[in-house]
Amino acid sequence: MPKNVWLLVIGMVINTVGNAFLWPLNTIYMHEQLGQTLSVAGLVLMANAAAGVVGNLLGGFLFDRLGGFRTIMIGTILTIIGLAGLTIWHGWPHYVWFLTWIGFTGGMVFPCMFAMVGTAWPEGGRKGFNAIYLAQNVGVALGPALAGVIANVSFDYIFMANLIMYIAFFFVALTYKAIPQGYGLAPSNVISEGKKVNDKATLYALCILGIGYMLGWAVYTQWTTTISVYTQEVGISLNQYSLLWMVNGVLIVLGQPLINPIIKRLGDRYQVMIITGVLIFIVSFYVLSLAEQFTMFLVAMVILTFGEMFVWPTVPTVVSMLAPPGRDGFYQGLINSFNTMGKMIGPFFGGLLADLYGMHFTFYFLMIILALSIIPYSLYHLPLKKKI
Repeated sequence: MPKNVWLLVIGMVINTVGNAFLWPLNTIYMHEQLGQTLSVAGLVLMANAAAGVVGNLLGGFLFDRLGGFRTIMIGTILTIIGLAGLTIWHGWPHYVWFLTWIGFTGGMVFPCMFAMVGTAWPEGGRKGFNAIYLAQNVGVALGPALAGVIANVSFDYIFMANLIMYIAFFFVALTYKAIPQGYGLAPSNVISEGKKVNDKATLYALCILGIGYMLGWAVYTQWTTTISVYTQEVGISLNQYSLLWMVNGVLIVLGQPLINPIIKRLGDRYQVMIITGVLIFIVSFYVLSLAEQFTMFLVAMVILTFGEMFVWPTVPTVVSMLAPPGRDGFYQGLINSFNTMGKMIGPFFGGLLADLYGMHFTFYFLMIILALSIIPYSLYHLPLKKKI
């Protein structure tokens, strides 16, 4: 990979390690430390994700206008301010305010990271996006494992560790000034973008793809919300729960040689990759519905991990191919918004279902949602065929 892509990879690792100190433990902290119900915790995470949707769109918009470096700097500085506040005040209701602020400012950063991969290594195709995806999961492997140990000492240190990692990310991000910024080609607004029939078709295709992406993330995020609390109820320790995420991150990195031959054989048949991953997701949640001991949770996580290796890096790859010149930031921001909308609706409705009907009903309902997500994943290419 080019040096610029390596810089993005290193930054993503540091960023994700910091975020991974907090996101797996959010629901547990609000439920057990702050005394809130799963439904209330879901509402707080909904506010965090809703702010993230706005942040994603703004980040993508600013990427096309100001470039990736300036946008990442703005988002990072604002996030550091929010994390400093959270480190000092993390009781109720301060937790809600700062978590919402961090959702917005942190949301500005991620579409820029993905868009910059496309501008820094356009010929890399899926490889560049997969590298960022792997970087995220190195962070996922390290962050929760460390978080479990730190939280057992004191939850207060979790917030401090998150702040320290974001400050470290700030210094790495200073090097991004040398990376191609991806601005200067964008039209004045989204409406003028849509005046071209070709671009309308790609935008419609992205939105259909985004619906499937949103449904998938609404289900996937249950692992950090309802399932995290459920593991505590069935006697899984905080360290064991954190270990599940460490296995997830490590397996994604070490499992690449296992799935790469399949990816190469499939070539550019991205729909097949995505749908294969969703079917694997369904199997993992079926196993999860039977889990009562740590071993079965571990098996479910391993299966889930192989599913996500097919889905999550493939979607931004497709989006990069759909994006017209000068619209990388907007398109990546838009697909990240669908991602974040899934994270917004998932925790609340999952928590509501768990509170009202219990976890086993919730697991079966989640499998139905995953099955429904196959429909938009199968149809997103239709607007492109009409264009032709």
